[in-house]
Amino acid sequence: MTTAPASPRVLPHPARDEIRLESVLHALSDPVRMRIVSELADAEAALSCSRFDLPVTKSTTTHHFRVLRESGVIQQVYEGTAKMNGLRREDLDALFPGLLDALLTAARRQTARGAQA
Repeated sequence: MTTAPASPRVLPHPARDEIRLESVLHALSDPVRMRIVSELADAEAALSCSRFDLPVTKSTTTHHFRVLRESGVIQQVYEGTAKMNGLRREDLDALFPGLLDALLTAARRQTARGAQA
């Protein structure tokens, strides 16, 4: 069961056993969200929302981060005034072994093919 936020500064996240494959695949089906996840995977650390240079408006960026958080792909926490984003790799790997790495590899290959065109 998802817990309600204790305050406006605490964001709701699904528990590991609430993460659904169809939600994860939906979240990662968007190129902008896949880009966010790829950057988080490369960083191997939490990044603030402002660290991402995305080709969309701020409100659309907020939407993309919310979809990723609500699907269980990322964890968001406030550190001071910054909203930090971390990949929930341990949870995703435990639930869907190899899925995240396979999707990241496929996305990178697709990007490389697009760069050659």
